[in-house]
Amino acid sequence: MMRLDRLINVLGGYGARLCAAPRGREVALRGVALHDPAGVDEVLLAVGVDDVAALVADTLAAVVLLREVDEATLAVARERGVAVVRIDPGVSWGQLAAVVYGLVLEGRETEAGRGPTDLFALADALAASVGGPVTIEDQHAGVLAYSSRQEAADRARLATILGRRVPPEIRAELTTRGVYAHLASSDEPIFAEPMPEFHGRAVIAIRAGRELLGSIWVEVPEPLDSESSAALRAGARTASLHLLRARASADLERQVESDLVIGLLEGQADAPAVLSRLGLRGEVFRVIAVQAEQAQDAAVLLAFERATAGFGWARPGRSALFANTVYTVLPESEPPERWFRALRRNVPGDVRLRAGTGGEASSSELPLSRQEADESLAVGEGRALVDYEQVWHEILLRRLRGAAASGRIPSRGPVWELRRHDAEHGTRYTTTLREWLRCQGDPGAAAHRLGVHANTVRYRMRKMAEVTRLDLDDPDERLALIVALLID
Repeated sequence: MMRLDRLINVLGGYGARLCAAPRGREVALRGVALHDPAGVDEVLLAVGVDDVAALVADTLAAVVLLREVDEATLAVARERGVAVVRIDPGVSWGQLAAVVYGLVLEGRETEAGRGPTDLFALADALAASVGGPVTIEDQHAGVLAYSSRQEAADRARLATILGRRVPPEIRAELTTRGVYAHLASSDEPIFAEPMPEFHGRAVIAIRAGRELLGSIWVEVPEPLDSESSAALRAGARTASLHLLRARASADLERQVESDLVIGLLEGQADAPAVLSRLGLRGEVFRVIAVQAEQAQDAAVLLAFERATAGFGWARPGRSALFANTVYTVLPESEPPERWFRALRRNVPGDVRLRAGTGGEASSSELPLSRQEADESLAVGEGRALVDYEQVWHEILLRRLRGAAASGRIPSRGPVWELRRHDAEHGTRYTTTLREWLRCQGDPGAAAHRLGVHANTVRYRMRKMAEVTRLDLDDPDERLALIVALLID
């Protein structure tokens, strides 16, 4: 059921402001009206109304959207228990009507997450007409809705409903049999033969034009007759309308959320106010940055979709898609490792994700946590999840290398002169000095890293002193040499 809180959070991205909510933000909204009379618990858009106070005094609506709000109107609204939302004059009534209708009427919450409540009713209706339990899935084999009919349901169906996804072994077998290839290319039903713990399925694609939106699966022991096949085709056409409407509502919400999160991460927003609008509670947060290996655009979009799946405030974090990275702000109570494991479980196995986490931060420090998450990703190649607090030393050296490279390298000095000598004479003095410093002056350890004898290291160190001045007893010079040697 759509509630006032969700409506306000979405419309906030369009400049709307809640001016009064006498019955709180949990009021259920059941319809939309453009002109009075509005029904009970409906959203009333006050288009072209002159006497707004009189309108508020007489309406049965739960919330009224107004262009201008004065104290007299607010007093009447509080007395009548009507919520009042002031609308930005720059947003047209037509745009607002499209958004509100989409949210209230076409984006209703279900127990499965995003999607209209009618999708479950459709599954029940299909189960009755076709004669078997029905599951409606998205294009990634995730469960969107299922029929209440469960008699004789096999283990694969039960596992699919409980796990909200087709089990990997069943999906692999169906792929081998060409079922998913058929769904990708045909609008006709196909029968998937029985296998262990799988009684057989009549399957049809849900499509909008050429785009595959999902599929309908009916548990039946044999192929459908012509009448049942026709009912399944009609059900697929109806399901496509529901999924398109649900996606439009979901995309709108995602865009609003993404814009708010980007403002937080760039330090351009009133952080406490934005966190409140996003429904994030607490004093301490951290940012996690997620990318797909090889920067697959489709995989990044899928990760963003999965990260933002679910209605209301059931999700622990709030996410934004920026270039090829999904950024998520997590409260202190949600461990990044658990969040990332859940995200990886919710994407197909062939999508390989990697993540970096920033350090803990207050609301005003979120841009710093975002930078740390980016840096963790940069140094964590080959690792699935990299925590800033575990790799801070690598990041610090990377920052020092960048700072040193931003200025000019001296035309005279130890590093320049050793590099010139190596280039002219084929020696390996700079490499030897780097390893000697990394091994804290231990010639044996440095020799092991270089693949030479310890005496070779000692000899090279003596010869270096003939090429340039090296004061290796000075700790500050040793540190400066380490940083300078990091620059290519």
